[in-house]
Amino acid sequence: MGKVFKALTKSMPVSDPVVEQDKENGIVSAMVEEVQQEVCLVKPQESAGQSSTSRDWDERLAVLTGKHPEILESFRRLRTKIVHPVKGSPAKTILITSALPEEGKSFVCANLGCIIAQGVDQHALVVGCDLRRPVMARLFGRDNDRGLVHYLRDGTDVADLIVPTGLKRLSLLPAGPPPANPAELLSSEKMTALIDELADRYSDRFILLDTPPGQAASETAVLAQHVDGVILVVRWGRAGREMIQQFVQTLGKEKIIGVVFNAFEMTIIDSKMKQEGYYKYYSEQYG
Repeated sequence: MGKVFKALTKSMPVSDPVVEQDKENGIVSAMVEEVQQEVCLVKPQESAGQSSTSRDWDERLAVLTGKHPEILESFRRLRTKIVHPVKGSPAKTILITSALPEEGKSFVCANLGCIIAQGVDQHALVVGCDLRRPVMARLFGRDNDRGLVHYLRDGTDVADLIVPTGLKRLSLLPAGPPPANPAELLSSEKMTALIDELADRYSDRFILLDTPPGQAASETAVLAQHVDGVILVVRWGRAGREMIQQFVQTLGKEKIIGVVFNAFEMTIIDSKMKQEGYYKYYSEQYG
């Protein structure tokens, strides 16, 4: 099965928030309400045979969110749209990005990896492609001294760079220390070949690429041409409509499979409905 397969196997010690279909554009939108902290949707469960590295996760990825079942449900619906698309085969290589910095793309990428790995049959590999500002290793409590940059620049075997996250069926390829030429490395044929290799070899695995913001890095648009789909993270009150539209055109409208509205601010009516309506019932019954 190859060294990469062995490494991935070893690494597996294991509004009212809603996801709806944009009838005009066919784009899935996940609306996520604003909370005090951006947190992981699922706390990793410690069990026999599972790595204890989950204890080292950033606290924002290890906080239980039982008080916010609607957020968890929103990401479950987004996972469903990815795993069980209405038409065609599921997008196995998915690029997660934003137009501007600090819109929450890395948190969304980590959360999506968590929720996919909680599925019955799915596995996920998160790849830290933001070589300018690598954060994914820190979020999962791993060192960032080795990673993707060593594969692209130095030729290190990628199987030696994949690490466990502490969550069953979720592994990580960190970015590594920021290089002098991130755009050239990510735009190289070697990076394209890596995406193809990971996608072709493992039919049960979703490859999630955490990439730089599009307005800050040219390589994101290049990478978008070599993945099956793109999830665009838009933070409420940040990037304007025209900027987002231009960014979508740059990435390719046909590539966009989902838009996550992060830190969405509910109106008073929305908040009241949440307290009295379906999600109150949902929380009481299943929360």
